[in-house]
Amino acid sequence: MSQLSHRIRSLALLAAFLLTAFTTHATHAAPLSAGAAKIDISSETVPFNNDTLHARALVLREGETTVVIVSVDVVAIGEIGPIGNEYLGQVRSALQKDLGIEPRNVMINASHCHGLVCKDVAARTVKVVKEAMRKVEPVTVGVGTGQEDRIMANRRLRLANGREADVRHAYSLPADAEVVGVGPIDPEIGILRLDRKNGETLAVVYQFACHPIQGVPNGGNTADITGFSSKVIEENMSEGTIALFLQGCGGDINPARYKDVDSPRDAEPLGNMLGLSTLRGLRKIKTNANGSLKWINETIKLPRADYTDRLDQLDVEQDRLLRSLRGTSLNLKTYLPLAVKYNLSREFPSFYSHRYMHEKLVGRENLRHLDAENQRNMAAYTRNIITMEKLTRLQTNIRLLTKNQAKNVASGERTIDTEVVGLRVGNFVLITFPGELTVDIGLGIKKRSPHAHTFVSGYTNGYIYYTPTAEQLKNVGGAQEDSDCLVAPEWQAIFEKKVAEVLKRL
Repeated sequence: MSQLSHRIRSLALLAAFLLTAFTTHATHAAPLSAGAAKIDISSETVPFNNDTLHARALVLREGETTVVIVSVDVVAIGEIGPIGNEYLGQVRSALQKDLGIEPRNVMINASHCHGLVCKDVAARTVKVVKEAMRKVEPVTVGVGTGQEDRIMANRRLRLANGREADVRHAYSLPADAEVVGVGPIDPEIGILRLDRKNGETLAVVYQFACHPIQGVPNGGNTADITGFSSKVIEENMSEGTIALFLQGCGGDINPARYKDVDSPRDAEPLGNMLGLSTLRGLRKIKTNANGSLKWINETIKLPRADYTDRLDQLDVEQDRLLRSLRGTSLNLKTYLPLAVKYNLSREFPSFYSHRYMHEKLVGRENLRHLDAENQRNMAAYTRNIITMEKLTRLQTNIRLLTKNQAKNVASGERTIDTEVVGLRVGNFVLITFPGELTVDIGLGIKKRSPHAHTFVSGYTNGYIYYTPTAEQLKNVGGAQEDSDCLVAPEWQAIFEKKVAEVLKRL
């Protein structure tokens, strides 16, 4: 090679290096911008809206990358509740057509409240994203956490026989003596804070795990716990702050005292506590300009369950319980007064103590014999009640399993396509998934993550029903999470392997 050719080659390499360095620096240094908005999506056909249901949108932009996060006060993105399966596709298509946003860059999370929304919820969702896009401006970013452990409890009860049962209104609870433990909770509130350049807060994204299904005393339509918490945050931050709630791994997390029968069901106090705890965490967060944006959206195939054998086993168990019922002398009318009387005074239930003493003095034990007979009859009636309660729980879960078995068979597919999204904004890292993840899944991912601030949200970009751990799926027929389920136990390992890959790339 001639000296001239060598110099030309060297200059070309230097130019390529400088161009690459400049391009990489420019992409990395592009400032993060954001815009946020909210819109009323409350149903117009319900008798009474207790409070407003919202769709809240956050648009994030860095360089050529634009992503959209939407939080919707609804039970699920498709399948169940008032939002149909076409909703996600409609919103994504409209945003691609009108704003040029890639469909896979749109993430929609359902709060999982059980409120009812308007019929044109898709159009309103598109509208609120467009409004957020118009408001995009440079922001600084901060991440932190809050703590809240007073408003929720794990609804899975560990039983002495090794099985598990759920605290649900659809189930009568097992006897106290059968319950030997409860599952964990995740008290961490994940918080992303986005401030304008003038120091005012533009938006707050906060993530937490709990079913917002408490309801309100008047029975009205409500955004429930997380609707109230978002209101508390927005009213106590800068004017115009938008607080987007993202549901976490709340599949087996209920509101505290969910089956309380001594006071009205009221989501507002619980929401206020969640909001205040989030504010407490927000106050500690300092924002800065280091808010690089990363986004990964991948589809994985999860195996569908086959419940044929399990349903056969549950039918056998159902038949066994049914055959164990026995005739009793008592009925409800006679059982209830006896139950009160024999629990009020266990030693002298049928009369005052002096009458028992008198009978003993004269050599008679008529009241003692009566008590023994009544107690035998009460025990027999109680056994029937407990068996009938077991039957109702079993039948409820057989119906769920049968429904989902039919779905899996009708699909004609052996797998389910599901989106896994990985988002990083500064040091805030989020993994999302369309299933109702149980809390153990989220706790495990957070523990293994290489990122200090990692959060996991289910209920996102679709809905595939409950996704409990492989271990919990061995309890099929005992709790809703392992009965209202489409996936086979192998789903967990596939999902967690993909999550580990995404977290590494983030």
